[in-house]
Amino acid sequence: MKPRKRQAAGKVTVDGVEIEWELRREAHYSSFEGLKGMQFSARAVSDTARTFRELILEFPFPQKKPGKLLEKERILPEKIDAAIRQAIAGGFDPTSRGRVFVWLVENPA
Repeated sequence: MKPRKRQAAGKVTVDGVEIEWELRREAHYSSFEGLKGMQFSARAVSDTARTFRELILEFPFPQKKPGKLLEKERILPEKIDAAIRQAIAGGFDPTSRGRVFVWLVENPA
């Protein structure tokens, strides 16, 4: 399997729960779904063998500025941390088990 062109990962602690995140997919165009933004995977970390529910953060496709080429979007840990906090406020429980929780991150105005 070909490795990703870019790899990014990090950790954040929210309400005493340590959450690890990593880049799953770069922004791209799909003929089936159209423009798709970056996608990140986040999961709570524990010393025990218990697995926790996974959070998928889907960011919107970056807006193209007139007259400029579209460059790869910067991966800012602060944006990812804020999106994880939004998902928790929206109903995601990082210490629960179950199906994957998909959170569509809104474009900051």
